[in-house]
Amino acid sequence: MSSPVTPEPPRRGWGRKGVLLLVALGLPCLLVSGGGVLFYLKRMRELEQSMNTAFRAEAKPGGAAGDEARINVIALCDAVQMYRSESGIFLAVGPTPREVPKGGQTVSFPKDEGFEKLGFTPGTAVRFQYQVVVQEDPVGEPEVTCYARGDQDGDGQNSVYSVTLDANGMTSPIKVEREEE
Repeated sequence: MSSPVTPEPPRRGWGRKGVLLLVALGLPCLLVSGGGVLFYLKRMRELEQSMNTAFRAEAKPGGAAGDEARINVIALCDAVQMYRSESGIFLAVGPTPREVPKGGQTVSFPKDEGFEKLGFTPGTAVRFQYQVVVQEDPVGEPEVTCYARGDQDGDGQNSVYSVTLDANGMTSPIKVEREEE
């Protein structure tokens, strides 16, 4: 006589094949997402390091003074906008250095609490005075103007480079008055 056949109990759960399938599919996803997180963190660190020097166009012997002013006045307005996005307010600062540099000579850019709050560091030597002015436009919205002023030929007439930043964060093109002064 044959022995009675006992049916196998029904399977429950994933079993070995299901677990292997889950690991085989899940491991690449974890590696890709983990790599993405590491890439993101590395990129953020690089960005932070570059931002420490991004707002800088130090005066160089033989370099064009207008280039210094153009780069720094845009960087200054960018710094003002970044500060506003973090704090909710526009910050008026300057003028720094106190006197407008004359004759195209470089002067040291003194430490200034307002510029430090903005994260604006034009370098140790500049040929321009920098300032941020905050005022209301005709409809009562705040408007910011970033200035770079310098007297390149020493005649008492200042070259003035300015960029305006409106309440929506839009910047104007650079306006230049008496560039050759």
